[in-house]
Amino acid sequence: MSDVDESGRLVFGPAERNRGPILEVLRQVLPDDGLVLEVASGSGQHAVHFARALPRIIWQPSDREDERLSSIEAWRTTEGTDNLWPPLRLDVTELPWPVEQADAVVNINMLHITPREVGLALFAGAGRVLDTGGVLCLYGPYRVGGVHTAPSNAEFEDRLRAMDRRYGIWDVTEAAEAASAEGFGELERFEMPANNQMLVFRRI
Repeated sequence: MSDVDESGRLVFGPAERNRGPILEVLRQVLPDDGLVLEVASGSGQHAVHFARALPRIIWQPSDREDERLSSIEAWRTTEGTDNLWPPLRLDVTELPWPVEQADAVVNINMLHITPREVGLALFAGAGRVLDTGGVLCLYGPYRVGGVHTAPSNAEFEDRLRAMDRRYGIWDVTEAAEAASAEGFGELERFEMPANNQMLVFRRI
């Protein structure tokens, strides 16, 4: 669920709660400077927060939905910094992507609410835009060894599959295999609050 404020900005409660822990990991794994492409930026709350906290990085938000693109731009206009660029329309399944090269790709809470082929398109696209050493960061719920990390995640997946049978929580092994197929190295995994994880891959 989301609210819309007087500026037309979507406000997601989870984004407010998880932006701090996510930023802590991003500080560890992102390059000191360069361009970060955020795929499926949603409301724009994360983009504003991360760009402000990481002033040497150019933060490029993107999304495929008009409502969210408008919200991202509203957040950028009201609270954005110079290193937060206007949002781009990006559907990971459509080629070419509007960004040809980036130093990192960040994606938050998308894989489990899209069909598997969309997730695979994300890995493939990241493999194309990142050079050697480029970083791919994926945040969300994941299974480990085929097992949910908490009963609440299993219940969440049941609700997702009731919405669309193509949705579901990936296993970290599945994500690592998909990344490897697109030229990424070994997985670095961070435990996050609320039974989420950050998966980090580097282009080799």
